[in-house]
Order: sequence, then C-alpha cells, then structure tokens
Amino acid sequence: MSTPSTSGSGRKPRADAERNRALVLAAACALFEERGEDVQMPEVALAAGVGVGTLYRHFPSKQALVEAAAQQRFAGILQHALTDCLREPESGQGLARYLRHVGGLLADSPGLTVAVATAVGTSAPRGEMLGLLESAVAALIEQGRTAGTLRRDLTVADVYMVVGGMSAVIRTGSGDWRRFLDLTFGGLLPRKDDPVP
Repeated sequence: MSTPSTSGSGRKPRADAERNRALVLAAACALFEERGEDVQMPEVALAAGVGVGTLYRHFPSKQALVEAAAQQRFAGILQHALTDCLREPESGQGLARYLRHVGGLLADSPGLTVAVATAVGTSAPRGEMLGLLESAVAALIEQGRTAGTLRRDLTVADVYMVVGGMSAVIRTGSGDWRRFLDLTFGGLLPRKDDPVP
C-alpha cells in the first residue's frame, strides 16, 4: 500500500516543477516585454506566484531566464514557420507571412528583444535553434522560388539581413516596419536576369 503512495508522490513534484517553470517563464516573458532588462528576479517570482527559491531552482541567473524566454520566442517563430508559413506552397507567400509574423513579434515586445540582446550580446537565435530556423527559412525560400514569387539568388543570409533592417526600423522608431517590408518585397521578386544560385 505504501508503494503506490510513494510512486504517486514521486510524480507530483515533477508535475508541480513543470507547472512552476511554465508560470515563471510566462511571467518573465510578460515582464520583459513590458520593461525590458530592468526586470529583477524577485519581481518575476512575485508575478509568477512562486518563491524566489523556486525561481532560482529553475533559472539560476537572470541571464538563464532571459535565454529561456528567447528560446520560447524562437520556438514559437519556428512553429509558425512550419505550420502556417509552409502551407499552401503554390501561393509562394510563405516567406512574406514569416517576415510579417516576426515583425509583429518584434514590434509588440521590444522589451524582450532588448533584454535578450543585453543578456547574451545578440537578439538573434543561436545554437540548435539557429539551425532549425535557417532550415525553415531555406524551405520557405525554395517554396517561393518554385512558385515563381522569389528571386533565384535569394539566400537565408539575405532574409536575416531583412529581419535586421526591420528590427532596426522598429527599435529606432524610424518608420513603419510594415512599409519597410512592403518596399523590401519588391526587391525579392524574380527578375528577368535572375542568376541561378
């Protein structure tokens, strides 16, 4: 009789730990989006409804918490690319959907972008996530080429350059990022003298 009880109590902390981690991450993302790098760890714990000790068990430093928030954002972008942007390949509009989605995220949560850049030196994805996103963007480019909506020499690096420019427009408030994208899309269209990559 004691065995089921022990087994049951062994599962509960894991479920509680996962729930607490999710609560902390959600609270941190909301606070970073609102206030950027100025957020302090005790504030995150309070907003998540957990103790500071619980917070530090999951995220031993503010940098670790910011990196986890960044990973969550990038995972969401990847999911959007794979599920929403790669559908309807014949339309060739997947890359446009992807860039508009990324622009919306950057515009809606500039504080998180600043917090990530401050904590890790860049707001761009790194490591395995970078590879996954590059593969997704490459698939979107190939989809557009096949549909005849993208120039043949467009590369993944070019797309990241567009994202960097869009990010700068948003960060500096120097214009409408949607207008920037509309103008950029004109340069991504196929040309008669399109070189083969």
